[in-house]
Order: sequence, then structure tokens, then C-alpha cells
Amino acid sequence: MVEWITSSGLTGYDDAVAWMEDRAAAIRAGTESEAIWLVEHPSLYTAGTSAKPDDLTDPDRFPVHLAKRGGQYTYHGPGQRVAYVLLDVAARGHDVRKFVSELEDWIIATLAEFGVTGERRAGRVGVWVPRPEKPRLSDGGLREDKIAALGIRLRKWVSFHGISINVEPDLSHYDGIVPCGVRGHCVTSLVDLGLPVTMSDVDVALKKTFSQAFR
Repeated sequence: MVEWITSSGLTGYDDAVAWMEDRAAAIRAGTESEAIWLVEHPSLYTAGTSAKPDDLTDPDRFPVHLAKRGGQYTYHGPGQRVAYVLLDVAARGHDVRKFVSELEDWIIATLAEFGVTGERRAGRVGVWVPRPEKPRLSDGGLREDKIAALGIRLRKWVSFHGISINVEPDLSHYDGIVPCGVRGHCVTSLVDLGLPVTMSDVDVALKKTFSQAFR
């Protein structure tokens, strides 16, 4: 059984990491069940293990936290649903690539609940939305905006960290970083796409589609 936990208000990032580390250890010890923890954070940047200093373009804008997850720089803040994923990957096949693909499938299925087509892109982490109605990029390419990010860490084959989906964050807060090291593209949210979606709506969709991605 997977326990679903939803926190109200804003959860401090360091507090979240401490809780995840304790829960991951308890899952491996067999004293706690797997869990999905839904939170919002105050505005902050996190630097994953592959973060490049040049991608932090405004280091004084928000607190910067060193995260031991994979990936590069990411923004978290109000209006963004973060789903921390504490699952026993060993019991689910010992296959990290498959697990990451399942996380992407989960995001894509969740977005589909609102009529949004999320897509993978080779060489770009996260989930992307084509924006044919927007001006093309400077090189003539089609604009594609990032709507969701993911980054995980494994400890003794138990995952923590997870995914984030932009519901209605202040998109200007991304200006202080190069999100996930991808230059030349923008970010979007469900509300930016013109959808009157609430955080509660996204939570319902995440729970509904979880079993489709993780069988």
C-alpha cells in the first residue's frame, strides 16, 4: 500500500528533505509503507548533482539549496505542486530507467486529465508542451515550454525527491536560473495555458493516474 500525504501551507525545503530521508530509511527497514507526499514550497532554487554555476543567473533572488537528487537547477514555489515519491524501486524491478520513464508517464497522464498533451524530448529533462500559437524561436524552431520537472535520488533502492507540475506559479521566478540547464526555451503552467485548474484538481488527477504509470 502507498500512503498519500498532503501538506497544507508552505513546507520548508530542508524540513522536507529531513522527513524524506527518515521515511526512506523506514521503508527500507520495513517499518513504514511507501508514500507519495504532496507539498508546496516557498520560493527557492535547488541545485541537483549536475548543476552548472553559470545556470544560476540571479543567485541573490531566492535561497539556493544543494539537493542530492539528479538533475540541474530547478525552481520551487507557491502554485507548483511537488510530489515527493518514496517508493521501493528494488521491489519494482531494480530498473532505474524504467522508474524514471514511469515518472514521466505519470506526469503525462496527469496532464492529459486536463486535455494537455505533455511530451518527452531527447536530451531535455522533464515534460514539454508544444506552443504552435507562440512566436517561433530565434533559430526558427517551434517553441516548446516546460511544464513539469523531475529529479530523484535512490538510497538502498528507495526513491525520494520526485516530480513537480506547474499549476499557477509566478513564472517570472524562473528568470533567475536556466531551468534544468535547457537554454532557448520557456516555462509554462496549466493556468498559463488558459486552464482554470486548481491545486486540488491536480491532486485528484495525480491520484487517479498513479496506478496507470506504476503497475
